[in-house]
Amino acid sequence: MNHAVLLLIDVQQGFDDPKWGIRNNPDAEANMELLLKHWRAQGWPIIHIQHHSTEADSPLRPDQAGNAFEEFAEPIEGEAIFTKTVNSAFIGNDLEQYLRQHNFIDLVIVGLTTDHCVSTSTRMAGNLGFNVQLVGDACATFNRKDLDGNEINAEEIHRIHLSSLHGEFCSVVSTKDLC
Repeated sequence: MNHAVLLLIDVQQGFDDPKWGIRNNPDAEANMELLLKHWRAQGWPIIHIQHHSTEADSPLRPDQAGNAFEEFAEPIEGEAIFTKTVNSAFIGNDLEQYLRQHNFIDLVIVGLTTDHCVSTSTRMAGNLGFNVQLVGDACATFNRKDLDGNEINAEEIHRIHLSSLHGEFCSVVSTKDLC
């Protein structure tokens, strides 16, 4: 029997760039690292998703230093890497095919950002029939402006997205639930 796959989404240095603004959950990377170490110690499957932005000013462009994985999340031998240019980890690559070929149906998702790539990938995974656990304290996002230009707090965005995903597309869990 295969254990759940740990899916790390966009754990890249470019999200350290000040251009993104104010962020919630300063412990997200520490929780991601805890989970990654736990998965590696058990020999369980790990997949890294790397965003290759096509935006001219993005620190996540393949030709920018920010495209690199965070040091703690650098893939090691045997860990799969899939790239994407859009918000979903399932678009523009063979991720779904890879998961099905290996009979992986249970996914544990962590990464950046809660309301974009994490949310989109979680929704697609649920819609594709995968069993998803989203680790809420191992994700984070940034403040955003609403349509009127008012600032929306990152923690509120994070909480709302986790709430809308939980029970329909995934089960939201914490790092301590899994380690």
